[in-house]
Amino acid sequence: MAPRDDLVRRAVWAGDLGEAEIERARKGTVEKVFPKGAYICHRGDRLDYWTGVAQGLVKISTISQGGKAMTFAGIGTGGWFGEGSILKDEPRQYDLVALRETRLALVNRATFFWLYENSAAFNRFLVRQLNERMGQFIATIEHDRILDAKARVARNLSWLFNPVLYPGAGSQIEITQEELGLLAGVSRAVANRSLAELEDEGLIRAEHREIRVLDLAALKTY
Repeated sequence: MAPRDDLVRRAVWAGDLGEAEIERARKGTVEKVFPKGAYICHRGDRLDYWTGVAQGLVKISTISQGGKAMTFAGIGTGGWFGEGSILKDEPRQYDLVALRETRLALVNRATFFWLYENSAAFNRFLVRQLNERMGQFIATIEHDRILDAKARVARNLSWLFNPVLYPGAGSQIEITQEELGLLAGVSRAVANRSLAELEDEGLIRAEHREIRVLDLAALKTY
C-alpha cells in the first residue's frame, strides 16, 4: 500500500467514505515532516490545507499584543484541525508549532471542498469535530482565567484523550513534561510537580516520556 493511501485510509474521517471518495482524498493529500520547534505557520499566514497529525504533537497558540501567551489546544497523533479557516477562507488566527518531530497529512483546499460538497459521511464528521472543538476552546478560555497551574495541567492532559478529537488514544500517551507544560502554559518544573501530585492522588502514572491515565473522569473535572 502506498504511504499516501495509508495516510488517508487510517484517518478517522475516512472510515465511512466510499472508495471513490477515498480515492479523491488520496489524490489531494500530501505528507510533510516538521522538526521539533518548527513553526508550521504563523498567525496571519495562509495555510490552504486541512491538516492531520499522522505522528507527533502540534501546539495551537497565540500571543496577545500585550505579550500574554495562550495555548488553545494540543493536537496529537490522529487529530485533525484547520477546517474553520478553510471554510471561512481566511488566514490562520493562531500559531502552529511542532512540539516534537511531527509528520503531517495535508489535504488541499480543493479536495476538502469536494468532500464537503459531495460526501454526507464527511459532513457528519465535520459537524462532530466543529462542535467538540468549540467546546474545547470555550473551556480553554475559562480554565486559563480561573484554574490554578495543577488544574490546567490536569485538564490539558485530559483533552489529549478526547475520543472525538484524538481517536485511538487509549489510556496512555507519549508526552514529555516539557511538552505538557507548553500546552498548559506552565514551566517544566511546574508541570513536573503537578504530575507528581496527580500521581500521588491516584489519577495518573507518570513514566519515562509517557503518562498513563488511571482516572480520566477526575482529570476532566479537576
